[in-house]
Amino acid sequence: MDDGCFYKDGLRFSCVRCTLCCGRSPGFVYLSQADLDALCRYFKLSEAEFMKHYCRRADYYHGTSVLALSAKKNDECILWDNGCTAYEARPVQCATYPFWSWMLADRQTWDSCAADCPGINTGRLWTAQEIAEQARRYTENEPLRLDVV
Repeated sequence: MDDGCFYKDGLRFSCVRCTLCCGRSPGFVYLSQADLDALCRYFKLSEAEFMKHYCRRADYYHGTSVLALSAKKNDECILWDNGCTAYEARPVQCATYPFWSWMLADRQTWDSCAADCPGINTGRLWTAQEIAEQARRYTENEPLRLDVV
């Protein structure tokens, strides 16, 4: 890790259950094959059944189509019901928030994201090593491409 890294002394984050990321703002939760496998096991559904009921196709970078969780009409995640109905098997994208590589680019980006998330810069102090591990997990969790399936 770079010694000039803005989070070398750690960062604070604790989810305050505000629901902004899961239940009140539009977006995509991209699913990797590992995410899909975990969710299928959790719900005891086949891939085809899970995808039919819980997934949608989403545009990704460079015109790629990938698998994503569906959203309800009010932009809530399909798995949101006053809490995550699959918390124990939630996708890596959800589990690693807010330690996504692009959010950790610099202090300005981090603080800009904090303006939208009341849990950022509050609560638990995460070490630089923990943050780097979460960022690695996020970066390595490639969405399942649908244009090659």
